[in-house]
Amino acid sequence: MMVWGADGALQLDENSFTIRVVLSTLVTFSGTTKTSQDFAVPGVGPGNGVAIVIPAGAYDSNQRQHETELVDGIARVYNHTRTFGSSTVSTGTMRLLVMRFS
Repeated sequence: MMVWGADGALQLDENSFTIRVVLSTLVTFSGTTKTSQDFAVPGVGPGNGVAIVIPAGAYDSNQRQHETELVDGIARVYNHTRTFGSSTVSTGTMRLLVMRFS
């Protein structure tokens, strides 16, 4: 990707910024217990990466969005909203993508 500024000068190119997918895996939760799953991502943390989940196929009204957290070396996926005590539990399968940028 290349981005030029209003003055026509190159601001960003493939030599100054890259994003790489370092982990792509399916994450499945079932049951009614609030829990999480950890995935090792060495060298990746909140200062140089991002973790997202996207639905993998059709889902029903009981399958809600999983939540991600990225800490140094670990991508964590929750089946509930960790900061909301009354959150419901999500089930189903979603794809976890962890990307590292530099």
